[in-house]
Amino acid sequence: MPWSWAVAQGKTGPLRWRWCCRRKLASEGVAPTDLEGKAVVRRFLEHYLSYTPDSAPRNLAESLNMMTNNLRTFTLNKLRDDDTVGKIREDHIISDLRIRSIERTRNAPWDYVVFGVKEVHKVKSGAEVTDRIVGQYNIRLVEERRSEFNPSGLLVAEYSEKQMVGERDNGLEQKSELDK
Repeated sequence: MPWSWAVAQGKTGPLRWRWCCRRKLASEGVAPTDLEGKAVVRRFLEHYLSYTPDSAPRNLAESLNMMTNNLRTFTLNKLRDDDTVGKIREDHIISDLRIRSIERTRNAPWDYVVFGVKEVHKVKSGAEVTDRIVGQYNIRLVEERRSEFNPSGLLVAEYSEKQMVGERDNGLEQKSELDK
């Protein structure tokens, strides 16, 4: 429980300081709003799916900190086993996610479906390869107690993605922005 200083005034004496325990923070009993849920979903996806070779470790750490303990452990083990950060650095992968929509589903209180376009640039044998993937991302959040480190009180409990459409550009045809 949080502690704070309180002032007590005796009938005959001066003011005295003493420790007291605050029972409830003002924001503790308030349920998160849909806007907070969408903000958590957006922040999670932007950290988890948008990165450069330099920002990947930091972005992945941020997204891992937004997960429940069991999902974090599973994801961390998968990232370690697949050497994801090593591959991102080795192939100079740059990933950028553009979110098109975030909608709350009717299945459960904190289920969201997100549609977005992920553009992944990598260098293979000196040539750049670009993948554009239209994807559906399903995220389920759970509530926990609000805190200084998690003001919304929401954590990512489940995450899945499904590729809907994708195309690969091997860089043979050079396109110019001036032609548009």
